[in-house]
Amino acid sequence: MAGLTPEDSIFGSKTETNSKSSPEGDVVSSPLCPHCCSSKVWRDAKRYTRLGFEIQRWLCRHCGRRFSDPNDLQRAKKAMPQVETVETKPLKRSNTIVFTRQICVTETKNLAAEQQKSEVLLRNEAAITNGKILEYEFWLLKRGYAQSTIEGRVKIMKRLVKLGASLFDPESIKDVLAKQPWSDGRKEYVTEAYTNFLIMVGGKWDPPKYCRVEKIPFIPTEQEIDQLIAGCGGKTTIVLQILKETAMRIGEAWKLKWIDIDFVNSTIRVTPEKGSHARMFKISSKLLAMISALPRKTERLFGNYDLRGFRSSFIKQRKRTANKLGNPRMLQITFHTFRHWKATMEYHKTKDILHVMRLLGHKNIKNTLIYTQLVTFEDDEYVCKTAENVKEAKELIEAGYQYVCDMDSLKLFRKRK
Repeated sequence: MAGLTPEDSIFGSKTETNSKSSPEGDVVSSPLCPHCCSSKVWRDAKRYTRLGFEIQRWLCRHCGRRFSDPNDLQRAKKAMPQVETVETKPLKRSNTIVFTRQICVTETKNLAAEQQKSEVLLRNEAAITNGKILEYEFWLLKRGYAQSTIEGRVKIMKRLVKLGASLFDPESIKDVLAKQPWSDGRKEYVTEAYTNFLIMVGGKWDPPKYCRVEKIPFIPTEQEIDQLIAGCGGKTTIVLQILKETAMRIGEAWKLKWIDIDFVNSTIRVTPEKGSHARMFKISSKLLAMISALPRKTERLFGNYDLRGFRSSFIKQRKRTANKLGNPRMLQITFHTFRHWKATMEYHKTKDILHVMRLLGHKNIKNTLIYTQLVTFEDDEYVCKTAENVKEAKELIEAGYQYVCDMDSLKLFRKRK
């Protein structure tokens, strides 16, 4: 600005500047606003003349005016005397400028505070919900529910919360249930579980009406069951063989203890689940030998491991076996399928529904009557075996074969497929 007088500037005495030092050490001057003389100015976009001379634009934070740097204008005039007017545009006031910048910052802070407040409320609500679910689990335990039932209902409560429902708003539970592609049987189970939850917290609701549809269970052939047992390994093979010979529930088999096995009489004593009758089964010498080979590290046959992990291992082995044999029907076989298969075979062998009822431990015969209509066997669906001596005949009988007749010094046995 050396040699430049106020009269030489189009802004007169209002071209006073604020000097600031740049990181490189040069002095950077900020002009005053020509309209309100405010020193609170921001750098705006740069402009260029027709000959390429650079002019810095400024924006006043106080009044919102845009103006050019007078120093740049004077240098442009001296460099380009042939150009009469370098900057002839009048001062403009922007309609999009927010003049109260402090309010904008405050609003930003308020938004952040509101967001933090919302996050805190969500965390508090999640903590309260988790606490109530834990309380619900202990409430079911005090009511005497089975452990498997407790685990299932607690899992349902957590699933509802994950789907966006509020356990303290029954209408949100109805909305979630209506949107899910679950079967009516599962929705009925969820409704019953949430009704118990409301009883615990002292709430009420008008539950939706879902009716379970009765389905005939899948019954595999004995060959498919034997192939699946052979395709699995280690502990899984023993568990599946127990299910096949005794029709136990998986929970009953998984909790078997060494004291429940009678190695002298070849029997297994069952501690029932779900209010069933206690039962005792005769087992084959093959199964007895498999059980004897297990390590006795705990009082339970299969250790103190979680059943869920064992179930996952079984699913993987079942899939591998089904792919290896090219039989997708095996993918339908579950732990409970063994119980259905055994009951079906026993009914068609004895035609005694009371015998099947005692076998399964049912207290209500209505639960057993389903096995009278599962499979209709044809007369020729048999597997025939021969025995030359007492040992072979004993093994066939233990495997479920029935004696038919003698022929050519051989004993003939048969068993339904």
